[in-house]
Amino acid sequence: MPKPVVSKASTVWNGDLFSGSGSTSLAGSGLGPFDVDWKARAEEGPGSRTSPEELLASAHATCFAMALSNGLAQNDTPPARLDSSAEVTFVAGEGITGITLTVRAEVEGLSAEDFARLAEDAKANCPVSQALSVDIALDASLA
Repeated sequence: MPKPVVSKASTVWNGDLFSGSGSTSLAGSGLGPFDVDWKARAEEGPGSRTSPEELLASAHATCFAMALSNGLAQNDTPPARLDSSAEVTFVAGEGITGITLTVRAEVEGLSAEDFARLAEDAKANCPVSQALSVDIALDASLA
């Protein structure tokens, strides 16, 4: 059985939700701290600060690209390049309402139909997708 890998991050928050602020750091990579506050999350969008949704979008885009890369390799059509992104929609009072994954890929010798099938499989089976309970849309095409 594979050895479990535990990823860690930490956040320090000062004050209440609406006027407070904090910073988050990624323990494993040592990246950060990244400033966080309510305005970046629900009012202004990210600028010089980040939000939980932006961090989730990064994690999801990365997980999806890794899963798709593996699926393409197992299909004997490894990608030359995958450009993936994730848009996480947050509505104050409702929470995260949806995610859109987008990928543009350079893959030799693969039909658009087969690529779409492999991209859907990667979307459904990447661990981040499986951990989420929101609708996930996919916009996938060959470059």
